[in-house]
Amino acid sequence: MLFSYILLGLSLSAPIGPINAAQLDKGIRYGFWHAWLVGVGAMCADALFMLMIYFGLAQYVELPLVKTFLWSFGAFVLIYTGIESMTASYTDETHRSYSSTKMKSFRTGFFMALSNPLNILFWIGIYGSILAQISSQYEHTQLLIYSGGIFIGIMLWDFTMAGAASGARRWMTAKLLRGVSILSGLFLIGFGVYFGFQAVKMFIG
Repeated sequence: MLFSYILLGLSLSAPIGPINAAQLDKGIRYGFWHAWLVGVGAMCADALFMLMIYFGLAQYVELPLVKTFLWSFGAFVLIYTGIESMTASYTDETHRSYSSTKMKSFRTGFFMALSNPLNILFWIGIYGSILAQISSQYEHTQLLIYSGGIFIGIMLWDFTMAGAASGARRWMTAKLLRGVSILSGLFLIGFGVYFGFQAVKMFIG
């Protein structure tokens, strides 16, 4: 059972989205730890969502005002991160180590995951149904163990992404590194524009 929840954690993390794009960008530009900390930040946000669902607070996310705020804040975070990624791609190599810190990478992952309504609704749907199933069959201790299994899977994926990104960094030329950063930035901005559009729809609807 625990192994199946570890696999679930892996499968939840694998789909390409803003977090994976940010990990790839940070790993290629700054190395393993920056990429991994983006994932750790996102995982902390996921833990908050799980606690919200566990304590029955998830219903408040459905309020129109809260949804509008999340879409707007998510748009800001993604567009800002995307622009930063693109401008940083033109930063000279000697200044790269100073243009990002490990704490900044952690904050990027945390706020990107925290402000993503799709992520929140995804956790409500997935973890909410898991919680309903497990709580009727198992004790609270087992519930914590299986929830921990999901996080082990997410952590394994974060290590994999960070390792792949930092490993690829060694084989890339400066021009190719710049191209990946620009592409990653455009990807994040695209998500941000979509989030902004959803915020406007919520506001006028």
